Amino acid sequence: MSLPIFETEWEGNWSWGDQKVSYMYAPAFEPGNRSAAILIHGFGACKEHWRHNVEALRKEADVYAIDLLGFGTSSKPPSRLFDEPKRPGSACYSIDLWAEQVEAFISTIVSKPVTLIGNSIGGVVALATAARLEAQAKPARRVVLVDCAQRAIDEKRLAEQPPLRRWGRPLLKALVKQRWITTPLFQSLINPGIIRRVLKSAYPSGANIDDQLIQLLLKPAMEPGASESFRGFINLFDDRIAPDLLKGLTTPVEMIWGQNDPWEPIEEARKWCNFDCVERLDEIEGLGHCPHDEAPELVNPLLIGALGRSNNQI
Repeated sequence: MSLPIFETEWEGNWSWGDQKVSYMYAPAFEPGNRSAAILIHGFGACKEHWRHNVEALRKEADVYAIDLLGFGTSSKPPSRLFDEPKRPGSACYSIDLWAEQVEAFISTIVSKPVTLIGNSIGGVVALATAARLEAQAKPARRVVLVDCAQRAIDEKRLAEQPPLRRWGRPLLKALVKQRWITTPLFQSLINPGIIRRVLKSAYPSGANIDDQLIQLLLKPAMEPGASESFRGFINLFDDRIAPDLLKGLTTPVEMIWGQNDPWEPIEEARKWCNFDCVERLDEIEGLGHCPHDEAPELVNPLLIGALGRSNNQI
């Protein structure tokens, strides 16, 4: 099924080492000395998940949406866990891998000041990318987190888990390493009915859960190798978490959050406002985990405002 989602200059592929990275580009309506917006999707999503945002953001910036390695139409190499031996062509899926990918993309393809906008796990990737750019003295102008992943399963947050989950952690970690478990589990999840049920939880208002959305999530998941990024991701028990990254950033950070997000509680986001780099939190009543797609008419003005503040930075 064809998905004519973006009205862009072009969609293309970039070679990152021996991996293909898919992205789309839409130039600003008024070219000039502006920052570029880099849109980073969440787990299981793809660049097309920004289908209702790209055209609006062109008012303030060049817009790039990128498929992270393992997702969308980017390469889907075999997963290698941290304690597994290196194999040619494999990838150690992690926040750092994706941040390295985005950083290299900015350096090679974009080559101008950027505002990083990330949803869910894409928010953590945006923060990690911002940290890498700061270390090179080429900081991003701004980071915008849209319902950033809180990664409650991470070892660094284990003490917050109920006793049974803490006691069962060693068994869980042993099981999810096994492809004979992860591959069938992944295959069981990629059908339209299950995807629609998950979306009804993520989009509590029910808005914009349409056939196009189902297909743009389903199609990449049916490609060979798609289960490998799933295996890699569910084994990230000790990886980057947002508070640790926020603690060390000087790049301005803004947050947009659906108050009814069933997976990333707004209460935790409010705590992040105490970090020096966080400038604002915009809460949106009645929305869930992907407010940019659930109610773009509410989120796009907030994103445009953030890009305007980026353009006003000196």
